[in-house]
Amino acid sequence: MNDYEYDLITIGAGGGAYPAAFQLARTGQRVLMLDPKGVMSGNCLAEGCVPSKTIREGAELYRGIRTMPYFRAETPPDYRSMVAFKDSVQQLRYQQHDQELASLGDRIRLIDGIATLLDPHTVAFETKSEAKTVTAKYILLASGSDISMPPIKGIEHCVTSRDLFAVTPTVTELPARLAVIGGGYIGLEVATMWHALGVDVTVFEVADQLLPGMDPDFAELVAKGLAQGIGVELGAEVTEVDDRHRVKYSKLGKPSFFEADLVLLATGRHPVLPLGAEALGLLDERGRLIVGPGGTTREQSIFAAGDITGTQMLFHAATRESLAVARNILAGRTVDRVDPQTIPATIFTFPEAAWVGSTRADLINRGIETVEVAAPFDHEARTQILNEPYGEVRLFGDARSGRLLGAWVVGEEAGQLIGELATAIALGATIADVASIADQHPLAHEAISRAARTLV
Repeated sequence: MNDYEYDLITIGAGGGAYPAAFQLARTGQRVLMLDPKGVMSGNCLAEGCVPSKTIREGAELYRGIRTMPYFRAETPPDYRSMVAFKDSVQQLRYQQHDQELASLGDRIRLIDGIATLLDPHTVAFETKSEAKTVTAKYILLASGSDISMPPIKGIEHCVTSRDLFAVTPTVTELPARLAVIGGGYIGLEVATMWHALGVDVTVFEVADQLLPGMDPDFAELVAKGLAQGIGVELGAEVTEVDDRHRVKYSKLGKPSFFEADLVLLATGRHPVLPLGAEALGLLDERGRLIVGPGGTTREQSIFAAGDITGTQMLFHAATRESLAVARNILAGRTVDRVDPQTIPATIFTFPEAAWVGSTRADLINRGIETVEVAAPFDHEARTQILNEPYGEVRLFGDARSGRLLGAWVVGEEAGQLIGELATAIALGATIADVASIADQHPLAHEAISRAARTLV
């Protein structure tokens, strides 16, 4: 084997790529990762979950102190220092990834390059200094996603999550007034964390609910828990942003203006398809990549994982999908299929909101006779201790079998609680099984078993 022949080539080096790459390299196979960033971990570490949650953690601590009646927190946080700490966390993780990569020796290479699919086994790539063509037994498409840019006049006057969370970001000072275009999870996360830090925030969403596309009852529960000081304009179509950060929008056919000091564009993300994917017939009629539950595509030698699939754009989902691809490649057949119903998701707003599996509306649409139980957080010792009583745990199950099929948690520590429920669903547990778990006291987890015990 020479420098142009590999067992696996990954297009991308983020969560959809490197778990499979490492797995195969550890078995002695030769792997090449191609990524235009030239570093591992993709968008999550570059501008997404890790840096944004580092800032959010600071906002949560500050908010928590202000929530307690016995603290006085009149001095605002030093946002520049928060950003500097965020940068240090990102840099530390990049160093750790470099060490992991180096530990595998010459079995794996990472090249800063832009890749193009030529055929089911061949990839061309270009770097700043060279262009090469390489071949592999298998190719893994994991090129991630990018920020969606809608056709809004003056969009260049907006900032995006990249400007807030990249290493050494362009935004290092908090504005007095922030306008957020988009009421999805990215927009609401920034809105709530910056509001907690003292920013006057207004969110503009063109749909008739926040978190468009999500279960309406869940979205309403989240919306009701948002701080009263956050402005929300639903059914508001933003048409222009001028160089003074004035937002022009239309609501019920009536034009209006909003004066801001900074405008955040948060209208979602879209999959980044590798060059050559369409020519190989890997896309459907709508231009989306066709991917099976084991990461398979229309070509037996080409797999896909992560945001590129367009399903669950979550780092842990990408990792799970990547590992499934590795197992399927090593087995020579599909032995591992990812069930999206077992992968939890959390919106890191204030309050937190998380879900896994199916909601009531999903189950009704599938014709499943449904049972649901709930426990409000205002009865839990943990939420009383933290003075955060808002929210609930709600479980959804099959009325005939009693099997747990879905859940949501809105409120304190939702992201922690949903993991337990995801495990229960993955293991095929019933609501009665959940009721028998001795959730620790005094933690918010007690609401899970308490909700289940209302049924049994």
